[in-house]
Amino acid sequence: MKKIVIFASGGGSNAEAIMKHFSGRENIRVSGVFTNNPNAGVLQKAEKYGVPTIVFNREELNGDIVLHKLDTIKPDLIVLAGFLWKFPEHIVQQYPDKIINIHPALLPNYGGKGMYGLHVHTAVHNNKETESGITIHFVNEHYDEGNIIFQASVALDDCATPQDIAAKVLQLEHKYFPAVIEDLLKKEF
Repeated sequence: MKKIVIFASGGGSNAEAIMKHFSGRENIRVSGVFTNNPNAGVLQKAEKYGVPTIVFNREELNGDIVLHKLDTIKPDLIVLAGFLWKFPEHIVQQYPDKIINIHPALLPNYGGKGMYGLHVHTAVHNNKETESGITIHFVNEHYDEGNIIFQASVALDDCATPQDIAAKVLQLEHKYFPAVIEDLLKKEF
């Protein structure tokens, strides 16, 4: 049985797409949802799928508490799905090439500290880009600089606002993120 742990900070639409994709599977399951936000919508989505949750603060993440909880689960893959804090280096070192993130743009463009969610889509819109997309990448000690696993793009010719771009990119996220996770777990681990 391959185990996935998801880290999320907000509503959890990507986390839900992943939990739904692996629901009822014999060989792969989501074994936990970790969040830094006690009011995150992802908590209710995890409950809906019967996935255990852990809420933590910054001190617990940067100390040993979150790492200890991860080591108890022994995940095959840690998935950052809308997790807004920088992932600690000591956890990255403990789980090399086993932590992935999804970014709502075509990296290396529009990545780095502060580039998340609507901030990314606003920058794409303001620069009059003709396409955007998603990047799924391994996590290292720097924001959005880990090796790229997968990218998909979408034309923006019908997008008048950053919100329009966000909606199109989110469709790509929900379509590809669970499939890329499954592919990684089948091939690499």
